[in-house]
Amino acid sequence: MSSSAAFGLLLDVDGPLASTVTRSLRLPSIADDLVAIANAGCPVVFNTGRSDVFLAEQVVPVLARAGLAPDAPVWGVGEKGATWFAVRGGTMGQVHTDPSLAAPEPLVAACRTIAEQHADLMFWDATKRTMISLEQNVDVAGEAYLARQPEVTAQLDRAIAEVGADAGFSTVPTIISIDLEHRTAGKALGARRAISLVSERMGVPRRWFTAGDSDGDYDMATWLHDHGYDTTHLDVRPGGDERATGYPVLREAPTHGHAEDDITARWLTTWRAQLAG
Repeated sequence: MSSSAAFGLLLDVDGPLASTVTRSLRLPSIADDLVAIANAGCPVVFNTGRSDVFLAEQVVPVLARAGLAPDAPVWGVGEKGATWFAVRGGTMGQVHTDPSLAAPEPLVAACRTIAEQHADLMFWDATKRTMISLEQNVDVAGEAYLARQPEVTAQLDRAIAEVGADAGFSTVPTIISIDLEHRTAGKALGARRAISLVSERMGVPRRWFTAGDSDGDYDMATWLHDHGYDTTHLDVRPGGDERATGYPVLREAPTHGHAEDDITARWLTTWRAQLAG
């Protein structure tokens, strides 16, 4: 079934939408534009390493206050494809979880101990259902957190090996966290979940815009491109050159006074304007 929607959005949350400083949607235009696009019938899917709880507390209510229609096509895919849900009537629906991607309990216990050793800089994200995440404390400077991140990552890697889980799990450091996740999880899995969710409810648009602030976010754009979708990726990574891809990339790095979400906000307004064209 073909879709009458002009395009779809598949978006990472931290960085492109939520400030990595405040951990919230701080720019009103982001919610306004997302709501306008979704209310126009275009699917909007959040494809993130964040938990469903984070989306329920920091994203969905903001969209609801901005006027999200009860039947607007909006979904959340959390923990890099391990959890997923629909947004209906301005609230989060039933959360589904893939238990095969959950870290084993001995590994969870070992990593909790590591988190306690570094509580001055980072905290254990208790909202995660499958992943393990040690996140930078909001009141800690990024430089201090990143300086210790390699040490903590090495400890987590040793814990994975010691419990014999290295074939299934790995660590993925980000700007504000260290994620320990199943090797089959990732933004490509999130993209597959997203298209499945959309197809259950409506025709899937052929055109998609994706956005992210890490190398791994390219995986969702690549998955869409490889499966025949017309894909454009917005790359707002703090560093790194544009990657060679088979699809268009909009590469803009944040600068002083101009953060990742500022860049995305401008592009969302541009994409929204296409609906009136």
